[in-house]
Amino acid sequence: MSSGTSNPKLTSLTTSTLSLLLERQRLQLTHPTLHLQQIVSNLRTLRMGVIELQQASQGDDGGTGALRGQFERLRGMLGDVEAEKAGLQSIPIPVPPSPTSPTPPLRHKRKMSPEPMYEPYTDDPDPELDEGGILLQQRHIMEAQDAHLDHLSSSIGRQHHISLQIGDELEVHTGLLDALDTELDGTDVRMRSARKRLARVARGAKENGSTVTIALLIVVLLILIVVFKT
Repeated sequence: MSSGTSNPKLTSLTTSTLSLLLERQRLQLTHPTLHLQQIVSNLRTLRMGVIELQQASQGDDGGTGALRGQFERLRGMLGDVEAEKAGLQSIPIPVPPSPTSPTPPLRHKRKMSPEPMYEPYTDDPDPELDEGGILLQQRHIMEAQDAHLDHLSSSIGRQHHISLQIGDELEVHTGLLDALDTELDGTDVRMRSARKRLARVARGAKENGSTVTIALLIVVLLILIVVFKT
């Protein structure tokens, strides 16, 4: 590949992008643009790397197809609107080359192309490398893994900090709810006392209603007698 991007690097990039997307989805309501620039940059790099792998392998193998599927999944998690804004189009599926008619055997041995052919990634070292080359290759792999672990550690640290903030907010809300519960209890006690007083007044008015009526009638009668005598 011309860009030097390999399967392990693209796989590591896919994992880190997935972590950013999951964190963005969890906090999208409060931070809608969280990690958006980094996610778009990672997806662009991943798309270019997959296209170069397809061109280098002149078709579609298992590793390239898996990476293309992971890109489409991450693009779907980002959303069609954001993907179209960033110009992240779907990766076209390569068309296998059409079979050609067999050619007659050549008399002279054909020269091999100087360009190296792409080979799927394996854990076995390249047999053409010496001990220094193998150590250098393993060092590069370890550095990539260390960078990925550092990124995961920082992401976990941010999630821990957010969890602590959420815990503090929950404690504040719990205190407010306790104070509101206390006030509601006091209001309920006052309402019960007012109901009891109203019940006593209503009961007294009902019991003494006839007496009050008779007294009023006597007063009216006295007033009429005085008026007619005068």
